[in-house]
Amino acid sequence: MPNRTVFFVSDGTGITAETFGNSILNQFAAKPRHVRRPFIDTVDKAHQVVREINHTAEVEGKRPIVFITLVDREVLAIVKDLSKGLVLDMFNTFIEPLEAEFGITSNHRVGRFSDVAKSQEYTDRIEAINFSLAHDDGQSAKNLESADVILVGVSRSGKTPTSLYLAMQHGVKAANYPLIPEDFERGKFPSSLAPHKAKCFGLTIDPERLNQIRHERRPNSKYSSIENCRYEVREAETMMRREGIAWLSSTHKSIEEIATTILRDIRPDRLMY
Repeated sequence: MPNRTVFFVSDGTGITAETFGNSILNQFAAKPRHVRRPFIDTVDKAHQVVREINHTAEVEGKRPIVFITLVDREVLAIVKDLSKGLVLDMFNTFIEPLEAEFGITSNHRVGRFSDVAKSQEYTDRIEAINFSLAHDDGQSAKNLESADVILVGVSRSGKTPTSLYLAMQHGVKAANYPLIPEDFERGKFPSSLAPHKAKCFGLTIDPERLNQIRHERRPNSKYSSIENCRYEVREAETMMRREGIAWLSSTHKSIEEIATTILRDIRPDRLMY
């Protein structure tokens, strides 16, 4: 659907609307154009985004799909009643039945991140992000006892993005440490990680895929050669198996899937809050 547009309209960041909307759109073999419009929290902004939606409908000859997360009733009414798109109201679809079930009225708070200065959860996430940045790629072995998880694996197997996702989304202090040829030659697990082996989780990757990723970074080098990629992956998997470290392949898994598996195995308490 190259000529079909999907709008994600929110009075906050739009992350919730886009994440939920994409989960639904992924059920269809289609790649529409995405437009996120955050902070639509006034009547004027509502009219402005309606004009954009309606113009898109006229240009494309098809009504846009509009996922919305809006709580202000006046703003909501403008977008729902005046736009020429297929409006999918993600909040009220769930809020109204829950109000009836709980017997109370929701607070209709605009935006997800209100009063972040007073949120311990937000503070914990910032601390986790700082921790993960300080312990990225084996930069530091200090305070590893404070880590919730330590990701190990060969270079470019997905450790850094997974660490940051765990920190940003779940407030998990995730360090990551690369397994390098010197470790394989010594035949020993890195000494700085040995006391924290119970916190370690391994990532591996298909050698052919690793070759592609490394070639983009350092083409025509020993580091990126298929022979070296096969050697490093084989030795890393052998080491993790010998040390009793759980691991999975990142080749065909999203960061979200990898992070959820890690939480399930290392910190199942983070899946309950």
